[in-house]
Amino acid sequence: MRRGGIGISRASRRTGFFILLTEAGIQPSESIAFRSACPSLRGFSSRLCWSAPFISVSIISVPILPAGLADQLAIFTTVFLGIFVEAAPFLMLGTLASGLVEVFFSQGDFGRLLPRHPLAAAAVGSLMGLAFPVCECGVVPLARRLVHKGLPLPAAIAFLLAAPVMNPIVIASTLAAFGPGPILYGRVGLTVLIAVATGAVFALQRRPERLLLPQSLPAIGGAGADAGRPLELRRAPPALAERVRRVLVIGVDEFFEMGRYLVFGGLLASLMQTFIPQSALLGVSSGPVVSVLILIALAVLLSICSTVDAFIALAFTGTFTTGSILSFLVFGPMVDIKSTLMFLGVFRRRAVVYLILLPLLMTILAGVFINLNTTW
Repeated sequence: MRRGGIGISRASRRTGFFILLTEAGIQPSESIAFRSACPSLRGFSSRLCWSAPFISVSIISVPILPAGLADQLAIFTTVFLGIFVEAAPFLMLGTLASGLVEVFFSQGDFGRLLPRHPLAAAAVGSLMGLAFPVCECGVVPLARRLVHKGLPLPAAIAFLLAAPVMNPIVIASTLAAFGPGPILYGRVGLTVLIAVATGAVFALQRRPERLLLPQSLPAIGGAGADAGRPLELRRAPPALAERVRRVLVIGVDEFFEMGRYLVFGGLLASLMQTFIPQSALLGVSSGPVVSVLILIALAVLLSICSTVDAFIALAFTGTFTTGSILSFLVFGPMVDIKSTLMFLGVFRRRAVVYLILLPLLMTILAGVFINLNTTW
């Protein structure tokens, strides 16, 4: 009887939930995206409820902890909240852009618009950040959606790596910090070169299923579900209000899906910033090779949003070499702790390794070459 009672209670709660949705004008049965969003929302609510006691205990117990541990906990909390609050709006922007692409673009549109040659497609993809102004937090879900809509993989890889720098806001912030000069031009130029080269390498793999997770693969069917139907049987496009609702549903769903990687990445970056002394990294700043490695490690460690990292790099100009500062500004937006974890939600692990190592090696070579052969 007890199990039956629980079953009836759950069924009635579920029925009441859908009645409320229907009264609000939302029809869950009409939207696959909504059904996929519900488990994410429920899972997030559950995780949030389970984490609330730990957060409360942490806040309450700070005054009774030893002074050193309390200070470290306070630093950890401050750093994590700073990373999350800074990154979450850009992640939401990227997921909403993903929803716009899903709803307003047909399957294959991007494949028809871009060049067929992999190198040319990668070159165009590296400049798409000018049209999609997202940072490294929002570019991952957007790139996944573009691939799902038929964007060639070389262009998607180049877009994924270059968009956080080829963002007009980031270019403007770099110009404000360093002015028109070698840092600005070097950042843009090196970013495009590294992104295009990495995209060209990924083009050598002709089978996307070896690089992408199943949910990231391009949809089968070419031009959509109505492509093979006679004209008189094709469905009329939904009204604008319905399209906007679908954009919001898809955006919220992907925000919670990718947000867990952002949270885990932010926690890891906060732990490293709290317990790894940065003074040890900054103590070796003059060598042409070591300085590049140090600032690359610092870029990964700090996980700063690309919209503000130019002002952080400005503080290093009197201490570090030009090549190392450029390495910080180029590699940091491409790969950091939180974006690496978000890559794992789109690509297979081997692809993530290449996605990290290829830009890393090219950035190190470029930074060392600049240090040894220029007087900037």
